[in-house]
Amino acid sequence: MRIVVAAAATVMMLTGCGSEPSTGGSGAGPTGSGSTSAAPGGGGSLDGRTFLSVSVTEDGKPKELAPKTRIGLRFADGNVHAETGCNQLGGAVSTAGGVLKVEVLGGTEMGCDAPRQDQQYWVEKLLKDRPTWKLDADTLTLTRGATTVVLQDRKVVQPDKTLDGTTWKLETVVDGDTEWHMVGAEKAHLTISGERITGSTGCNDFEGPVARSAGKLTIGELAVTLVGCTGDVAKLEQSVIAALHGDLTYKIEADRLQLRTAGGKGLDLIAG
Repeated sequence: MRIVVAAAATVMMLTGCGSEPSTGGSGAGPTGSGSTSAAPGGGGSLDGRTFLSVSVTEDGKPKELAPKTRIGLRFADGNVHAETGCNQLGGAVSTAGGVLKVEVLGGTEMGCDAPRQDQQYWVEKLLKDRPTWKLDADTLTLTRGATTVVLQDRKVVQPDKTLDGTTWKLETVVDGDTEWHMVGAEKAHLTISGERITGSTGCNDFEGPVARSAGKLTIGELAVTLVGCTGDVAKLEQSVIAALHGDLTYKIEADRLQLRTAGGKGLDLIAG
């Protein structure tokens, strides 16, 4: 279980409530067993794919989602993981016969404002009501009664950013099973251009060499300016510098960059 630690009184927990347009996110949830094979008329397998909502209609009329949210569905290893705009839900799923069957959904338990909470209940009910599904290339359509949700493959709606030339702002510092996020952490950022990495710890600027191979970065010794840092800012700087050293795996999904050491330490960043 991952633990989120408050670094100070002004610290915020990272949540599933994103900042996407109000047409659609992706999330994670408990694992289980099920089937995500193709259904008659389905047009392919859902397994290993993530879809984000692009339109929702109810009783023939557009349904307004909570502000800055999307409905997201990720299918993996016989499970469906749903981003509701509030909490993330997940459970075993069967897609046989063109029907999405989810018996039990578990998930996070974050408190949300009324529009997001209501939307979570709506998504949960839709999934449990066994909607029919149809996959046409990159478009997934769920239908239940007078309700239709059209989703598109995440890679179409939110293409992956490029590693080079993108300014990546810090969101979370990860240390094994613990992660923390401090208000103002977004002042820490990095940019990789060719064989150089530059950026800021939120207090000091840094630069240094970086080499790349498939899915891996090797960062050399960083040169750092010498402005004095104190308190949480100093703690943040120490964590950033410690993470940006030696061999790191990297993964980009949409506008997010994940950096990890072999020991499970690292940084989660978002394109800024």
